[in-house]
Formats: sequence, C-alpha cells, structure tokens
Amino acid sequence: MVRTQVQLTEEQAQKLEEVAIANQISKAEVVRQALERFFGQEAPISRAERMRRASEVFGKYRSGYTDISANHDDHLAEIYGQW
Repeated sequence: MVRTQVQLTEEQAQKLEEVAIANQISKAEVVRQALERFFGQEAPISRAERMRRASEVFGKYRSGYTDISANHDDHLAEIYGQW
C-alpha cells in the first residue's frame, strides 16, 4: 500500500469518522472503498459487512405465515403468481 496524506474539511472528517464507526472499519478502508466506487470498480463487500447488514434485518419483517419453513415453496408460488 502507498501512504497518502489528504486534508479534509471538518465536516468531511466528521462524516468519515461516522461512516467508519457505523461500518466497524477503519477510516482508511472507508476512503479506499469510496475511491474504488469513484473509479467504477466497486470494492467487494467483506463478509463481516455482509453479516452486519443481514443482522440488521433479522426479524424486522413479518409475513404473517407461521409455517414458512415447512411450506416455503407453496408460499413463493402463491406470491409469484400474483405478479
């Protein structure tokens, strides 16, 4: 890696810190990911980040069905048939 120094506004530095904390990654990693996106080469999402995102939605939504694990195929066919 190449070490680079940049100057940020107070607002940019605060936002960088917030994003790093929210995603549990370093500020340097936030900058690297932002540059990859800017250059059109989406940085791969780490396993830890995918797990964090998934854990945010576990149990968040309710289908109203009580037998999803046993009859998921039937429910999917019913739902897709409505489209």
